[in-house]
Amino acid sequence: MAIRPILVIPDARLRAVTDPIDTVDDSIKELAKDMLDTMYDAPGIGLAAPQIGVMKRIVVMDLAGEDETPTPLVMINPEITHFGEQMQVTEEGCLSIPELYYEVERPNEVTVTYTDLEGKEVTLDAEGKLAVCIQHELDHLDGVLYIDYLSRLKRDRVIKKFEKAAKRAAG
Repeated sequence: MAIRPILVIPDARLRAVTDPIDTVDDSIKELAKDMLDTMYDAPGIGLAAPQIGVMKRIVVMDLAGEDETPTPLVMINPEITHFGEQMQVTEEGCLSIPELYYEVERPNEVTVTYTDLEGKEVTLDAEGKLAVCIQHELDHLDGVLYIDYLSRLKRDRVIKKFEKAAKRAAG
């Protein structure tokens, strides 16, 4: 059990494409546990491995509310196989772009296939908030951030803000 540091833009690892996981072994199970601990501590509802500097295709999420029983979901090598036609606009945020929230338009329904921690192939139909979360986290595995869906002007403002903060932090 370890809470790991979460990378923040402009860290280049957040723009890299991740590698598939060949085997669900103890190291992957430990990584999933660390990711869940890190996500809950942040707090957030989703986390992708590249956000903690691990370039593997694994994401975790839990949409349970504060007073609800946790329902952690771990997806290894996830792939969206179907996007619904109906779109929805929701406010998104990201642990790697802290304290900023923007409206993003995404499909309201997706079908995703992935491997679970037992090594079983799973197909999940999701809609609403879960569908948005899945799309957001899977984007991370391909180096895509939610700000990439914004206008160029908004995206550039966000990136400049974090580049300045990174320079100040570096001294």
